[in-house]
Amino acid sequence: MKTNRRTFIGGVSAAALLSGSSTAFAQKKYDDGATDKEIKIGNTYAYSGPVSAYGVIGKGIDGYWKMVNDQGGINGRKVNFITLDDGYVPSKTVELVRQLVEQEKVLCMFNILGTPPNTAVHKYLNQKKVPQLYVATGASKWGDPKNFPWTMGYQPDYNTEGQIYAKHILANIKDAKIAVLMQNDDFGKDYVDGFKKGLGGDASRIVKIATYETTDPTVESQIIQLKDTGANVFFNVATPKFAAQAIRKAADIAWKPAQYMTNVSASVAAVLKPAGFENSQGIITAYYLKDATDKQWANDAELKQWSAWMDKYMPGANKADANYVYAYTVSFLMHETLKRCGDNLTRANVMKQAASFQKFRVPMLLPGITINTSATDFYPIQSVQLARFKGESWDLFGQVMSAENT
Repeated sequence: MKTNRRTFIGGVSAAALLSGSSTAFAQKKYDDGATDKEIKIGNTYAYSGPVSAYGVIGKGIDGYWKMVNDQGGINGRKVNFITLDDGYVPSKTVELVRQLVEQEKVLCMFNILGTPPNTAVHKYLNQKKVPQLYVATGASKWGDPKNFPWTMGYQPDYNTEGQIYAKHILANIKDAKIAVLMQNDDFGKDYVDGFKKGLGGDASRIVKIATYETTDPTVESQIIQLKDTGANVFFNVATPKFAAQAIRKAADIAWKPAQYMTNVSASVAAVLKPAGFENSQGIITAYYLKDATDKQWANDAELKQWSAWMDKYMPGANKADANYVYAYTVSFLMHETLKRCGDNLTRANVMKQAASFQKFRVPMLLPGITINTSATDFYPIQSVQLARFKGESWDLFGQVMSAENT
């Protein structure tokens, strides 16, 4: 009687070696922030200060990871999400990110809020070779893998969005005279640069650009100045608090231009309602997420799933605030990225997986919009659809557009 006998070499069967099995020497690989039981992720958000309306995103992300942990984590590892308040102050961001990398030893930074804060730690994180993933800003600089291979954006870039508004104005508004309100930082400048590019030879149609600082109490004087130009188009490049002020002030002084507002301030709860629904009618923006206030999604399976998550993990939160949809989608993408890493939780592999998405569907993105990245393409979302505010919600119109078809 013969017996089956296997020889093991260093814990690996000889049969596996002879078969050329790729799993024969499979090993778990970890960098700082990853163990058999945990994945540690770092983040800073403005839970206080002039753009604290965005703080709900950080809270939503935290709620998402709680859901993931309740479901057993990622490949058996629980997510330790450490989020700190930088108040949208770049010097504070630098201090906190250093703390997260050097003391907390996180695996990666995820969805840091804002163009100025991300800019402040851009070089540091790349020098340290720490992933700066899916940043909460659409500045075009986040898609530069050649010079900054450890940084990747998420949302459509501001430059392209600005071009789309410009093209729409030229095609639809006769004798356009354009007034612009711009936050005086890289966030505002990126939008306006794209807007001018879209206007091309018609850039002279911009009759005035009024700027403001995030430390300013209001933008009311700027809106008065813009009205006095006689402009019939208003491009509102502002973060939520100031965007709402601008809409309300324009109505107060009976200025009725065609209004265009950036996607970053498209939240019904955080901007349009405070500005006054009656003052917001007809405003145009670019959308890439499903709006929970839009009745066309009432029976949508993805929205129902998102709504159930909100009920359980964000009880009492305002579902009309689009920032919660944003939090859910960007977290879903980070979740999938880490899941694809398997047991190779090195920083290099995290970036490799982030740069390997092809037509990947994230729930709550608009139909026709998918995630696409590569080693040379660090812009995950490059498409938007225009929407017009009507009643108490956004009304989508036209086709899904990208940089190629603006």
